[in-house]
Amino acid sequence: MALLNLPAIETSLRRVQAEFESLNARLSGQHDPMSDAVVENLLAGYTFVDVLIEWDIDIFAKGKHKYLLELNNIVLCGPDQTQRAEFCRHIKATETRFYDEPGGGIEDLVEWRARHLGDSVWKLAAGAYVRSLSKPQLFIEGNHRTGTLLASYILLRAGKPPFVLTPENAVAYFDPSTVIRNTSKLGPMGLFRLPGIKKRFAKFLERQADFGYLLSAGPQAGGSAAVRQ
Repeated sequence: MALLNLPAIETSLRRVQAEFESLNARLSGQHDPMSDAVVENLLAGYTFVDVLIEWDIDIFAKGKHKYLLELNNIVLCGPDQTQRAEFCRHIKATETRFYDEPGGGIEDLVEWRARHLGDSVWKLAAGAYVRSLSKPQLFIEGNHRTGTLLASYILLRAGKPPFVLTPENAVAYFDPSTVIRNTSKLGPMGLFRLPGIKKRFAKFLERQADFGYLLSAGPQAGGSAAVRQ
């Protein structure tokens, strides 16, 4: 049974798309427009998150990391496997980075999560987003969008609503994301700045919680659901 209210999510994303030019003018860093393909691939990503929750797949478990990699593939290339041939080199390069990047690949993210399982689910979701987006980034491209889906996955596993971009929260989402993207997680600056950013982003995620994006209550056992809320 579907968990996410995908029509409500699409309505929010289409509103952002319609207002993106004016929103972009208010941002500290400029971003590419939200094309129809970007919106459609994001919706496909939310749909895939829905499947992961329904099937109770723990993407942080050994042997399951490929599902997080697939989220990035969907965000960038869409879900249609037949259309991916033209992106095969990029997909292969992304896979190599995802598994092998020193200090920035999936191993780093999994180890970070293991050290923070006592955090609230909001901090866990925010921290995973920060860890994925800060340098070195988890993916070659699409880290913002995939990070949003990753945070949503963590929240949903704990029975919380996903994070969805709206015109009202766009500036508060994009501006700190630009700071995160330009900060190394490995150096002293990261140790100094990122914990505070994570804390503020966690509060932001909690303020954005909207159960209108859910069709039913999420699971309350297993995976991230065991995290203190």
